[in-house]
Amino acid sequence: MITDPKDRWRDLGSFIREQRASARLSLRRLSELAGISNPYLSQIERGLRRPSAEILQQIAKALRISAETLYVQAGILEPPAGAPDLTRAILADQSISEEQKQALVRIYLSFRREYEDEHRSGAPGGDAAPGSGDGVTGAAEAPGSAASDAAAVAGQRAAG
Repeated sequence: MITDPKDRWRDLGSFIREQRASARLSLRRLSELAGISNPYLSQIERGLRRPSAEILQQIAKALRISAETLYVQAGILEPPAGAPDLTRAILADQSISEEQKQALVRIYLSFRREYEDEHRSGAPGGDAAPGSGDGVTGAAEAPGSAASDAAAVAGQRAAG
């Protein structure tokens, strides 16, 4: 864990810069979208300024990432206990688009929720619901399920 606040702000700034680059936004364009001044955003990216939670929320919205991601980076929120930092790795990947990143994060979180729900209720994993055949078709049709999110992403790729 980062203990030196200067390192934390520098790392936060680097993360924001990476996200901006991934989104193919100029510093000026991101500052416009976030509603903050260009020099202030530059100072945040260089780790010279400590942005408030409100400013982080504006930046996150402009980058189309979750504010919680930036809050964790800034030390405002603690990362979920025991959770791998896969979401951060996905968001930092520069080889896929922002839309693809968001789709992957949604699918990943959906799988995690399903796993946690199964283990909370004691239901065995992998069993198909009664009347769903092999379980794949029924899952793909359940709105909000990981399978439906994956199917939607696959459909977007095929169409685009």
